[in-house]
Amino acid sequence: MTVVQANEAAIRRFYEELWNERRPFVAEQIVADTIRFRGSLGKTLTGRDEFKRYVQMVLTAFPDWDNKIDEILATDDRVVARMTWSGTHQGRLGNIEPTGARVQYCGAGFFRLADGMIEEGWIVGDTQELWRALGVARDGDLRP
Repeated sequence: MTVVQANEAAIRRFYEELWNERRPFVAEQIVADTIRFRGSLGKTLTGRDEFKRYVQMVLTAFPDWDNKIDEILATDDRVVARMTWSGTHQGRLGNIEPTGARVQYCGAGFFRLADGMIEEGWIVGDTQELWRALGVARDGDLRP
């Protein structure tokens, strides 16, 4: 397997195993301890532990959260994934009480990897669609 193929496989594991299968231990295998991560909810995080708290916050708010890779492109140490995210808002999200709303929005994840570990992730999504589906005017306070 080439480095490019291995990096693409790591991003597939990131979404499919860590997020969709809710296997948090996968973070130890593919997320660098010093990761710099900016999620589509606007949170900027540093470190694997902070990243894992972010994952827990999202999965608590949306227990059925799904990350669908629509397209993936990899080159050298970079991987880009065009995504569709969806879930049902069943738990508190920052200061937003559960609405029961079904949400779906599109975006992309931009990643830099080194030695098979995700060192940087920048996720950009159409969060206007998320807030519209939740019936809120803005993102609120989304501290993990």
